[in-house]
Amino acid sequence: MKKTPKTSDALLILHRRFYQGRPDRLAMLEEARINDMVARQIRELRTQLGLTQRELGQRVGTTASVICRLENADYTGHSLSMLKRIAVALNKNLEVRFVDRLQTV
Repeated sequence: MKKTPKTSDALLILHRRFYQGRPDRLAMLEEARINDMVARQIRELRTQLGLTQRELGQRVGTTASVICRLENADYTGHSLSMLKRIAVALNKNLEVRFVDRLQTV
């Protein structure tokens, strides 16, 4: 068995302790990253245009509370149809891509 080199890198220590060799946890982490990325992009685009959540909701045909939920990194219910509606409301194109999985440490 190969000995793991010592490190003081906190992220590496956490990865080794909680994620390395645990595909179920790695999958959950990746899903959380994606949800966070989508939520941040919606919020950033909305604020760049100077829109409130209510104003974006009106453009999309929904309520401010739905926009608030979509901008929450813990929200897991993003649908492609809703993301398309948001893209149109923000005058953006929506791009969905399949990319190679990241190699973990």
